[in-house]
Amino acid sequence: MTAFTSTPPGSLDDPEVAAEYLRLVGDGDEYGAIEVVNGLLDAGVPAPRIMLDLIAPTQGRVGELWAANEWSIAREHAATAISERALAAVSARSAARPTRGRVTVACVDGEWHALPVRILGEMLRLDGWRVDFLGASVPGPHLVTHLHQTGPDAVALSCMIATRLPRAHAAITACRSAGVPVIAGGRGFGPDGRWAHRLGADAWAAGAQEAVVRLARDWPPVVGDPYGNGFLGDDEYTYVARHRGDLVHGAMARLVAEYPPVAAYDQRRLDSTLEDLGHVVDFLAAALYVGDPEVFTDFAAWTAAVLEARGVPATALVAGLRLVRDQLRDFPAATATLDAGLTRIAG
Repeated sequence: MTAFTSTPPGSLDDPEVAAEYLRLVGDGDEYGAIEVVNGLLDAGVPAPRIMLDLIAPTQGRVGELWAANEWSIAREHAATAISERALAAVSARSAARPTRGRVTVACVDGEWHALPVRILGEMLRLDGWRVDFLGASVPGPHLVTHLHQTGPDAVALSCMIATRLPRAHAAITACRSAGVPVIAGGRGFGPDGRWAHRLGADAWAAGAQEAVVRLARDWPPVVGDPYGNGFLGDDEYTYVARHRGDLVHGAMARLVAEYPPVAAYDQRRLDSTLEDLGHVVDFLAAALYVGDPEVFTDFAAWTAAVLEARGVPATALVAGLRLVRDQLRDFPAATATLDAGLTRIAG
């Protein structure tokens, strides 16, 4: 039973509402979380406000708590599942018959953060669109098959992590080759959507509300040459992508000499370290693909903060970056990008 059952709040401006909802999802109280959103609906709070001003920011806070090592990944997953159920409860009471066209909403292949784009799908339904929500990690060929089968007016494509940019590019090109324009969203496309435009998306939106406005006002755009941005990634990107395993294991083999505390790691910490080195190479490849070191420097700064919250000093990450760089001495763009990451960490 929630604190708001008997006297549901009439405004999301009350910070206690968000605090209580966060507590409920953090405690795994699905029924309590749904009671909160139902109470808000009963009090006349519009469904879009509940989605955008309660569920979405709470999910952002959940991610921050995980990054700060205050919540485990299991607790974060459980909270996300409850927010998905709360979103479904809001949607069930706010259904509207379609009056506009048809939109396919999906995450790019390898992208598993589906709640933000699910919120977009529900917002589009409320605005009168018929929505095909395909969910997380949709392989490009399957997405294109769906487009040919359903003939939508647009594709809304989400990418939250920059390492998926090469796959996002392939998906955008394939959609536009099928004659379907693409609106991109998600922080993986970079500040102001700069990498979405670089990859050929017809439009970019900073959030669900902006995407709804763009689709209602500026759609459909004229789909130009789908291959106009079709050849990103040079020899350095190709080398790094193809030799990912060699770079990761080469750095891991030398890490004890560069960072001696690794010698005392148990298997779990060794596995985590190997995974972190994989992320280093993946973000390096993404930065080389779009030709923007900021993809990598932002990752390096964020990773340093996450590791510090878990008791791993920045010197460990610095050691890993140097060991990857040592294997790429003949690749000037890659080494310059790694050096930029090292400078960012030092700063």
